[in-house]
Amino acid sequence: MKLNRKYKDSVFTKLFGYDEKKILELYNAIFDADLSADNAKIEITTLEDVLFMDWINDISFVINGKLVVLIEHQSTINDNMPLRMLVYIARIYEKICDAESMYRTKKMEIPAPEFVVLYNGKDKIADSMEMKLSDMFAGSGAGSLINLELKVRVYNINKGSNPEFTRRSATLDEYETFVAEIRKNEKTMLLKEAILKAIKDCEDRGVLKEFLRKHSSEVRNMLFREFSLKDAQKIWKEEGIQQGIQQGMQQGMQQGMQQGMQEILSFLDNGHSLEEAKKKFAFN
Repeated sequence: MKLNRKYKDSVFTKLFGYDEKKILELYNAIFDADLSADNAKIEITTLEDVLFMDWINDISFVINGKLVVLIEHQSTINDNMPLRMLVYIARIYEKICDAESMYRTKKMEIPAPEFVVLYNGKDKIADSMEMKLSDMFAGSGAGSLINLELKVRVYNINKGSNPEFTRRSATLDEYETFVAEIRKNEKTMLLKEAILKAIKDCEDRGVLKEFLRKHSSEVRNMLFREFSLKDAQKIWKEEGIQQGIQQGMQQGMQQGMQQGMQEILSFLDNGHSLEEAKKKFAFN
């Protein structure tokens, strides 16, 4: 299936998102399954636009009647993720289901959903945790009637966490190693240097060797953009821009705010520092 993504993929999505063999490997690792290409039918259902304001990359697929929505998240875990997933799953069902059949009297069969976030940010979190939509309901508490529920499973995929995943997926193991190399290099190098050195060192050691050789330039650009986004997010938070974005969205100015985010990212992409960006884009 050819997907026309509006914005560049993340390295994670590039690595796993379009290859049914890699998707199956990742599924088996996360769900402790033992499916093979002979007994697993996969249909990629990833939407053409991403989950939230074009920043979070997703992979979604139907496998043997189960619909899996999987998000790779490199920044702080957001407590609103269950609500985002609810909006997202509705869009996927709308995409894969026959609209006319919904108005017929015969009950439809739809794939049962699973919601997974794979976290590899810098903040320390438990190896696994659960987030529930019901925890977001106003006035909810013990004894409250819950008429709608959605549960998201969050797994830490930083190197050393959930080692059973990497035992079951060599590709995930190598991806974790690659990200850890960048983080280690960042402590003593500029971002571009840290990424370039990690790519070279991992190629030399056989970590994601073929993937990095085939997509070296694209991977470098995607990584710099991903890590620049983290700096941009710091600016929005520190200068109150996030509040301005929310106000702008309420006033129908979402497009303008997204353009502003793009300008911050472009400024960082061109080699400017976080401090320079904060001065240039300070929110008043």
